[in-house]
Amino acid sequence: MQLETFRGQDLPSVIRHVRRTLGESAMIVRTQVAKRESGDVVEVVAAHPDALAAFERRLDGGRAAARRAKGRQRIGPYTIALVGPAGAGKTTAAMKLALHPKGLGDRTVGLITLDTYRAGAVDELQTYAEIARLPLEVVYHAREIPTALERLRECDVVVVDTPGRWDERAEWLSALEAVDADEIHLVLPAGLRHEVALRWCEQVRSAQVTHVLLSRLDELPADHGLAELAEALDLPARWISGGHEIPGALAPAMPRILGSLGLHGGDYTPRRQAG
Repeated sequence: MQLETFRGQDLPSVIRHVRRTLGESAMIVRTQVAKRESGDVVEVVAAHPDALAAFERRLDGGRAAARRAKGRQRIGPYTIALVGPAGAGKTTAAMKLALHPKGLGDRTVGLITLDTYRAGAVDELQTYAEIARLPLEVVYHAREIPTALERLRECDVVVVDTPGRWDERAEWLSALEAVDADEIHLVLPAGLRHEVALRWCEQVRSAQVTHVLLSRLDELPADHGLAELAEALDLPARWISGGHEIPGALAPAMPRILGSLGLHGGDYTPRRQAG
């Protein structure tokens, strides 16, 4: 989505400039007064409505999930895997998805962890699972995946947690491939620099990531730059997450991301696309 910034001495003249450039139906995203040595300057950030609609379609995580599921002959629970760097909040996100009402709802959830590398990782997830009374399978090798999925066959959804280390020869990647997840979400802190986030996208390309889940929104002042990061990553998003509390803050991604552009103060309701 191409955002353009227009500047002038007063708001009416800047708006006229916006409409001459982008058309009468241009979407005003943000207005502000910038301080300059020569005096105040009005700045208007705007986008062509077609660009905003295209961004919304790319962002639609539910539509992306439906596309991937179409034609798949899965037997057993629907599976969602979380991948990404250490400290991004994958384990916290996994538990939030399982327990938060805006996550997986009232569906029964089982857990698989492939994170057998980090000290204390298994114990951490086992503690969460015991408190929440969720079944958990700890998998060390790809050959254990069929048995783990069989034990969780009564669950509606299985959420798979993974290590923060990334080595294409790592055993856990073979295990992830054996899971054949319906959705694979790249979990990244919302405050990550764009070049680092894009490097991670490239790093996990072989995992066939389907979505991005932006985490740690509590560390991002006023959601600044949230939509810009989502656009740069060019991945659909179903959820966003903030804070370390479980279940804690979890919400559908699209209203929050589009709301960071100033559309209806974060209460933006996305348009329904045909089909």
